[in-house]
Formats: sequence, C-alpha cells, structure tokens
Amino acid sequence: MDQQHIRNFCIIAHIDHGKSTLADRLLELTGALSAREMMAQVLDSMDLERERGITIKAHTVTLRYRTKEGEEYVLNLIDTPGHVDFSYEVSRSLAACEGALLVVDASQGVEAQTLANAYLAVDQGLELVPVLNKVDLPSAEPDRVREQIEQVIGLDASDALTISAKTGAGVPDVLEALVERVPAPRGNPDAPPRALVFDASYDPYKGVRCLVRVVDGILTVGQGIRFMGVDREATVEELGIFTPRAEPARELATGEVGYLFAGLKDLRLVRVGDTVTDNLRPAAEALPGFLEAKPMVFAGLYPADSSAFGELREALERLSLNDSAFTYQPDSSQALGFGFRCGFLGLLHMEIVQERLEREFNLELITTAPGVAYRVLTSAGDVVEVNNPAQLPDPGIIETIEEPLIHATILTPDSHLGAILKLVQERRGEQVKLEYLSRGRVLLEYRLPLAEVVLDFYDKLKSVSRGYASLDYHFAGYREGDLVKLDLLVNGDPIDALALIVHRGNAYLKARSLAAKLKEMIPRQLFEVVVQASIHNRVIAREVVKALRKNVLAKCYGGDITRKRKLLEKQKEGKKRLKRLGRVEIPQEAFLAVLKVDT
Repeated sequence: MDQQHIRNFCIIAHIDHGKSTLADRLLELTGALSAREMMAQVLDSMDLERERGITIKAHTVTLRYRTKEGEEYVLNLIDTPGHVDFSYEVSRSLAACEGALLVVDASQGVEAQTLANAYLAVDQGLELVPVLNKVDLPSAEPDRVREQIEQVIGLDASDALTISAKTGAGVPDVLEALVERVPAPRGNPDAPPRALVFDASYDPYKGVRCLVRVVDGILTVGQGIRFMGVDREATVEELGIFTPRAEPARELATGEVGYLFAGLKDLRLVRVGDTVTDNLRPAAEALPGFLEAKPMVFAGLYPADSSAFGELREALERLSLNDSAFTYQPDSSQALGFGFRCGFLGLLHMEIVQERLEREFNLELITTAPGVAYRVLTSAGDVVEVNNPAQLPDPGIIETIEEPLIHATILTPDSHLGAILKLVQERRGEQVKLEYLSRGRVLLEYRLPLAEVVLDFYDKLKSVSRGYASLDYHFAGYREGDLVKLDLLVNGDPIDALALIVHRGNAYLKARSLAAKLKEMIPRQLFEVVVQASIHNRVIAREVVKALRKNVLAKCYGGDITRKRKLLEKQKEGKKRLKRLGRVEIPQEAFLAVLKVDT
C-alpha cells in the first residue's frame, strides 16, 4: 500500500464516552466483519472487559476504506482503555499514531481523562479530531460541549463532528475526516528498517507476539532482526495484521501496523518501547521509547489452601506473560504461609488480576490490604524501598520515610465543590490550582499522598459529587512524611499481613476502627481473644472477643458450693490452656475489612 494512503489513528476519551462502540461502527462501515460476525464491543475480547463494560487492553485493527472519490485507504485503528489505571496503554498506543479521535460525550462534556489524554496526544504531536458522541440523547448539548473543548482543552471545536455511535448517525463523516485531517505516516522506505514495539503478548503455540509500527524500511518473513534495546537477535517467523482476525502477510512496509513473531518463548526477552531493526543492515539510532510501566500499588496474594502454592506460582507466571505491568515476587507470612507480593498499576488493575486468577485458574485466594511503596532513609545512609509494611526496618535506624505523591486533576460541577474540598483536605491534599472553566464547571488540581487515594478515594469522590466529578492522576515524586508502622496483634501475636504504614495524625483513629472491625470479623472461640493495635510496641487500641461459655453448672442441683467452685476453676484452667495453645483463624473478611475502614 502506498504510504500516502495509510492513516494510523487511535480513539481516546474518558471512560464510558463510547470509544468501543464507535470502533464497532467503523468496523461495520468498512466491512471488516459481516453482520453475522458483529457483536457489541467486538474489540473487547476478554470476558471481564465485556462484563464490566470497560476496555482493559489496547486492541488494533486494520480497516480498508474507499472514499467518495473512489480512492482506497488503509486505516490502522488502535482502541485504547479509558480508566486511569490503564493510561500507560494509551501512551503506548499514541506513539504508534499520527492522529487521534477525541471522543467527548455530548451530555457529560469534558471530563478529567478527556483532558489528560488530549494533553498526552498533543505532547506526542498528534492531529486531534474532536468528535461529539451520544447526540441522540435528550440531555445532549453539543454547543455547550464545543465551547468546553475550546475553553478547557484549547482545541478548535468549530468543525467537531456530531455523531451517535450507538445508532451510527454521522459515523461515515468520521472516516472522511480521518482521511482528510490525519497526516500520512512519515518515514523513509529505503532506509534500514526501524519498527517500534508498542505492545507484546504471549501465544502458547508461537511464543511472544509483538505489536509493531514500522517507521522506516520494510520487515519481511525470514529476515534476521535485532531488538536494539535488549541487544537480542532473532528471525522473523511470521508477520501479519488484524482485520480484526489475525491475517498473515509477507511483509510490513513503512507506516504499517501489525504483529511479529520471532520465535521468542519468554515475554521478558522483549521490552515494550524497543526498536526492531535489520540484523545485517542495522539502523544507526533507535526510536525514542517510553517509560516502563511501574507498579504503584502492592498487595499480597496467598492461596487459601497452602498446598495450592505451586498452582498459584504457575498461574502468575502465565498471567504475567500477557501483562507486562504486573509484577510478583515470593513472599511469606506467619499468618498466611507462602504466597507472593504483587505489584499493580492501581486498585482496578488489582481487582482484574485477582478475578482472572480465580476464574481462569480456579484458585481460591486471600488478598491482603493494598499499600504503596515507601522510600526509607536509614541512619547508615542507605535508601531502602519498602512495599510491604512487614519489611520496614527497625524504628531505631530510620532517619526519614518518604511517601509517593500524585498530581490529581478533578473536574466537577461547582455545586459539589465544598464537599470535594473537604474530602481532599481530609486526605492530606495540597491545593495546586482551582479554576472555573465555564458555567458551573470547576477544575481542581491537588497534590495528594498516593496511599490516601488507592483504597476508596475514587468511590468517596463519586459519592460526594453524586457521580458527576471525574478524576485523573499521575505520579509526582516523593515527599517526607510523619509515618509510622501500625501493627495488629491477636492474643499478643502480630499478624504481619494486616500491618499498615499510616500517617501519625491518623494512626489512633485508624487503630480504633481496625480493632473494632476485627472484633466483629473474628469468630468467637472457647477462649477470650484480645485484639490490639500498637505503634512501636505501645498499644493504642484494644478490643476483646468474649469467649463462648459452656454452662458447666447445668447438672448441679443444689449441694455444696465448693463443688460448683471446683467446676468453675477447672473450666477457667482449661480456657487458660486453650488460650496458650489455641490458634485463632483469621477469615478473609478480616483482611478485606482494612479496605472498608473509615478514618
């Protein structure tokens, strides 16, 4: 295909603004799938994507489109996720494109991730085509949303397309706009080949599948190639495109997007953002890659049955092959036995991974409370990264503890401004910006500790704003904090899996809430169970689970009082012995209780 007749584009938008539905209509109009093969959100292939109505992984598809003038074009579409946890997928997809459809809900208007994704696209130098979706809704206000796009994003929206992806109205104009407004890919077809690896997954039969965008030159089957970043040589075994079915091809030319198999059997051998070049005629310079996705949230995953540890390890290995942002390492807990400390991009990413492990591998798991990675400076001058509270060094050698910060962007109607300001202040937020964007629309920017956000901040934000506020955030470095380790003890034994690192100002309330919650969750035993919360071996909260009491005097009808005392003393001694020897089982609900504690 002539390079001038190729258009590489992606669809970016806030969550639930209609990206996947618009992709469906584009597939229909270009004849990529027959009416019999079509279904809603056809590119969302995972069961979890379809059930939750969200896109988790970016998907690519090559469309063939004939214009009104009869010219044939190849449109390479990349459908991207909208949730903030998967924004790294968006940034990788943008690197493979020259243009983007910026889809905005005509009733809800510009939201936080509309803004964040638009800025990402502008930074990459992409041509943005604004599209107002859902104009068929009675609440749609396209003129107001056009004004918002111009004021908030700074993008000319006078020629924004008005469509309904659900009904298909106006969608043919989107295809024409892509051909007219999105530039053709730049690149030298005669230069040594350079292809950007923008995603990778694992096929159990063929090995690692790399999604590539050819920037210069041509890749052909049988060609010797080299991955420049990891300096690894291989041979191209298969090339192809998605239509959306995988369709093998003899070559991928300059500007084209497709997949590549090179006989690699381990996903860790391929780095997303790497450059593929010819082994004999290599390119002089690699393409600029992008930052590796770094886990932000950490939690322990343990098998409910300790004998299933091997199955869990195998499941994590297989799952990590298709998710390069997910990390894991062996861990052990006195309370839960052997398991793994896993790193995730956010709480939704953690839920998705846990649900896939339980569904696809039939595992029963215990998940500990999620936390973040802290930087600890010791008196010896060492800097230690701690993502598990149980591994925090002794307080006597800690000089400072630094906590990760995020820069949060919140868009909200001004009627909910007071409640949101109260919420972010409770979470130790520092205001960076407060700006009225348009009638009744406010933009807030705050620096917040990540630990205050990962658990329930998003739910609380939606609750206090009645669902109207939207949130986007990115990592903003570290800051020294007055942080302490909060230990939870059951009958004097610390439960390391329930330990937390908290701000000293919130420690007492958190301890009281946790101890009370655990008292509710731990089933009553034949002996008294004492639940305590402590900081540096000083107990700051205490609750008692009363013992179940058998009535040993039931058969004593009158008689000498000493007989009754003897029976009660015997029962008392038995309870003491049980307390020394008895083991309290901590149910899974107790670990989840940490998530539900209000401070």
